Amino acid sequence: IDRGVANSILVKVNQIGTLTETLDKMLLAARHGYTSVMSHRSGETEDATIADLAVATNCGMIKTGAPARSDRVAKYNQLLRIEGDLDGVAAYLGRAALAPHASAPSADGTPGA
Repeated sequence: IDRGVANSILVKVNQIGTLTETLDKMLLAARHGYTSVMSHRSGETEDATIADLAVATNCGMIKTGAPARSDRVAKYNQLLRIEGDLDGVAAYLGRAALAPHASAPSADGTPGA
């Protein structure tokens, strides 16, 4: 964050420690203009908690892979259930959710355009 060399964090809840620590890191990232991508580890189970967390934290992105295995399908199915529960209250922003970011700093360390 201090160097400004990224624009997003990959959140793997089971690698951070506690849920509170996860939410704290996501808040820290957001305060510095970073987005968060909710993810899981390979070899994951059918637990769909990351789908709930992605929606609850409004992170806008989830990385779970193609729906080719039951563990991945479970997460996509949970997202569909959540969409049904929200019944039009929430809106998918599409490309509008992807705020433009400044380009990377130049070789001399000055901010990019």
